[in-house]
Amino acid sequence: MKFRGLLLASAIGLFSFAQPAFCQSLLADAKAFGARQAVQAPDLSADGSTVVYVTPGPGRKSIAVVGNLDTGKFTQMAASDGGADTLRWCNFVSATRSVCQITGLNTQAYSEVIGFSRLISLNTDGSDPKQLGQSQSAYDAYLRQFDASVVDWLQGTDDKLLLQRAYVPEEYKTNTRLVRTKQGLGVDLVDASSLRSSPVEQPRDGALAYMSDGLGHVRLLTVAGTSNVGTLTGQISYLYRTAASRDWKPLTIVANAENPDFEPLAIDASIDSLYALKKRNGRYALYAIKLDGSMAETLVAENPRVDIDDVVRFGDGQKVIGYTFTEDATERVYFDPEFKALADSLSKVLPKSPIVEFADASRDGRRLLIFAGSDSDPGRYYMFDRDKKTLTPEMIARPELEGRALATVKPVTIPGSGGVSIPGYLTLPPGKDAKNLPAIVLPHGGPSARDVWGFDWLPQFLAARGYAVLQPQYRGSAGFGDAWLNDNGFKNWRTSIGDITDSAKWLATQGIADPNRLAILGWSYGGYAALQSAATEPSLYKAVIAIAPVTDLEMLKQDYANFTIRELVNREVGSGPHVAEGSPLRHAADIRAPVLLVHGTLDNNVRFAHSQKMDAALKAAGKQSELLTFDGLDHQLEDSDARTQMLTKIGEMLERTIGHQK
Repeated sequence: MKFRGLLLASAIGLFSFAQPAFCQSLLADAKAFGARQAVQAPDLSADGSTVVYVTPGPGRKSIAVVGNLDTGKFTQMAASDGGADTLRWCNFVSATRSVCQITGLNTQAYSEVIGFSRLISLNTDGSDPKQLGQSQSAYDAYLRQFDASVVDWLQGTDDKLLLQRAYVPEEYKTNTRLVRTKQGLGVDLVDASSLRSSPVEQPRDGALAYMSDGLGHVRLLTVAGTSNVGTLTGQISYLYRTAASRDWKPLTIVANAENPDFEPLAIDASIDSLYALKKRNGRYALYAIKLDGSMAETLVAENPRVDIDDVVRFGDGQKVIGYTFTEDATERVYFDPEFKALADSLSKVLPKSPIVEFADASRDGRRLLIFAGSDSDPGRYYMFDRDKKTLTPEMIARPELEGRALATVKPVTIPGSGGVSIPGYLTLPPGKDAKNLPAIVLPHGGPSARDVWGFDWLPQFLAARGYAVLQPQYRGSAGFGDAWLNDNGFKNWRTSIGDITDSAKWLATQGIADPNRLAILGWSYGGYAALQSAATEPSLYKAVIAIAPVTDLEMLKQDYANFTIRELVNREVGSGPHVAEGSPLRHAADIRAPVLLVHGTLDNNVRFAHSQKMDAALKAAGKQSELLTFDGLDHQLEDSDARTQMLTKIGEMLERTIGHQK
């Protein structure tokens, strides 16, 4: 089965079918696994004949590519350098025009690194770019981080769409009375080509988001609670309107945004209902709530072990066809009988790809973009024509890994303190027995997040280098209900770190890992967990790798002192002895293993200072520490060259400390 190539292949480096003899050198592995995903956020045109997606260029560059799936001709539409701005996604708003989101970092305002996003529209040949949000003014009263987002793509055929726009008032101007006074988030009907617009919802201060029914009608409003000084309180109010009214009616109020008991997902106009997650027996269950004024609720789905994750739709604004939940792996349950039969058929046609998703659809639903992959297959995209009953391969997610033997991922259960069972994922080197291997514990970030079964480039790189990799879903992980969330991994760091420690020791007691060749690696909260684990269990690990880590809990609170979410961060971290006791920066002298720190200088999630101070503290205590710095990169280090360098450094450190088995 052959996949379509691109005319841009030589420039973009997307597809290469002539594979040289497989080279297992560290640099070759680092380049292959460090390369960013080749197909990001694909979108189909309304007629299903054309696709647009973002693909990486050299280093941190990103390129928007438009391809005709009937002719196989692909061309470049736009590009970003990944410095001042980064292309995130592009969607069709007509056959000849797209809307794209660009994000970036502002380093000039208020001595802070502040993220921003902008929406632009442009023709699919790259011409006539225009910004869709309110234009910036030198007199703006405050910084505009966000300018607009799409509420409804409408038909995707005539350049029209509903946008929620952030309106920023102007401060006083001299010699004119023409001062903009609108403030807050409103909704406009916008022509993405001419920029002509008409108001649909007047700007409202405190509005967080609007949701439509997919037919151009705004039916849900989200309003944030704020204090007298403008900081967010964590309270969120939801209001709705019936199909026949313009009046907003109260739906519900969420008291705690950090662990909300209600989350709206989608409005399905065909049943005049809002699909939403609500807490039931301590876990998220899926409900359908009538928007006819009765607010009558129907329980759609619940799971006694895990949360319901999300709903499944088969195109922009189209009907809801199912839902998902994740136990060992993510399950997609289709209550639409036609799509259930289709999903079952696709699973039979693609037996080696148990992850099958409807990535997008033509407006009439007759042409479907299908993603298929597995734990050992990064995935590929197919076009399924429901009328012709043809399945055509189109794009490969990670062409650099084609032809490589990738590792399988096995769900495991680990006994923890207090009689709990810790779920986790074990990845073993291809072709190696699970016996006496050098091993790495890889806690996820968040802390309120979780890993899922499937392809993951970082543990796959480690497995390719000969290491067993364990990803524990420690208490503090999301998706398993309130009891497992356990407040969070900062306030209850001892429980979370204890589960990670128990997981590392389990690897050794099972004979999977050589107890003298254990390392720990993590990103973000996972980096914090790596450092804190090494401080609390100094003899357990022989190497510690922390990427963009939190290193001091009090400093984390201070990082957000100038932001409206500061009270939410303060509440999440909390106050008391656990703040000092749970800060690895204050316990650098307890860490025995050599440490590798990795951080981007423009990280606006966890400030670069966390790694700088940790490196200095470790060296002051006479410890082995190295800080790998990437200028101009943020928390995600979205740069193929940077990731290659990082993986090379990680590989070198692991070989020095715990060896490797190739």
